[in-house]
Amino acid sequence: KKKKKKKKKKKKREQKWDGFLNLILSFHDIRSYVLFGCCLFSIKNYTVSNIQQGKYFRPLRVLQGHFDVVNSAKFSSDATKIVSASKDKTVRIWNTQLGNEIRSLRGHTSCVNDAQFSPDGTMIASCSNDKSIRLWDVRSFREVRKLQGHSSAVTSVHFSSDGKKLVSNSNDQTIRIWDVMSGQVIHILEESVEEIRDVQFLSDCQHVMTLSDDNTIAIWDVNSGDIIHELQGHSSYAIRAQLPLSAPSAATISNDSATRIYDLISKTQIRKLVHSGGVNDVQFFPDCQTIVSCSMDKDKAIRLWDVKFGVELQKMEGHSKGITRVDVSANGNMIASSSYDGTIRLWKIL
Repeated sequence: KKKKKKKKKKKKREQKWDGFLNLILSFHDIRSYVLFGCCLFSIKNYTVSNIQQGKYFRPLRVLQGHFDVVNSAKFSSDATKIVSASKDKTVRIWNTQLGNEIRSLRGHTSCVNDAQFSPDGTMIASCSNDKSIRLWDVRSFREVRKLQGHSSAVTSVHFSSDGKKLVSNSNDQTIRIWDVMSGQVIHILEESVEEIRDVQFLSDCQHVMTLSDDNTIAIWDVNSGDIIHELQGHSSYAIRAQLPLSAPSAATISNDSATRIYDLISKTQIRKLVHSGGVNDVQFFPDCQTIVSCSMDKDKAIRLWDVKFGVELQKMEGHSKGITRVDVSANGNMIASSSYDGTIRLWKIL
């Protein structure tokens, strides 16, 4: 009886996943990959420019002002600003052209784990070990809303592509979907046992992807609260997810030092990209043909990769300690990296 129930549950999940893929295929004409360790999804054929025509970045400037580890640094949609989150309990806004700090936002009472601009650039969402999410007005620099409900540290926060919803991840093993305008919880998605490492909205705003301690990548339906698909493949726990808005793709990374590329439909490994240390973050470029990754203490490097050919295009160094996160500007011309050394570095395309 138990085996029959498991088979029925698996079949139901596969049907939901097939429906989800059909939905994505109806909107996009791209090919599907899964990148584990990084883990990359896309769907149908696309062309990658020659490796000889690849991007090359040079150091632009160093942003200094935080007094402790910088946990994240992310661009505004127009790439004129960066918002950073730090262990020093502050959120800081920076001017990318001049390199100066515009404002330090204070309110969190513990380490700030993540911060992000809304798609229209008018708000910032930040989350902290103090169990709260705070919304800030970019023009007035004031805290406009405090979202409470998690019973433990909130580790990541992410806007939906329409800017109307937020998804948050916490050490309390729940994922919460919030309405930005009211600050109210819309849905609570619960994992039964394993701690969730990261969560991101898919571009349709109706699904989220989670990464958990048992090396499972799950796609959830926000409205029903059901998991419609699960994938496994990391040899060590997954810690990050990244989903570009321009394609039905997803990248996840783990601390096993490798970036594995799988075809989603055949579920076979295509590539293996290796850092000399554990990988901390990965981001897509807008064209979805290039990814940038960063590594921890041993390597302290940022690497640029060609997705199709699976080759390293460039290695960037400069941080004195491990790198926590990387981000790519919307036009693909700049990279931002944050580090345990307390700095943010900007890199510009040649």
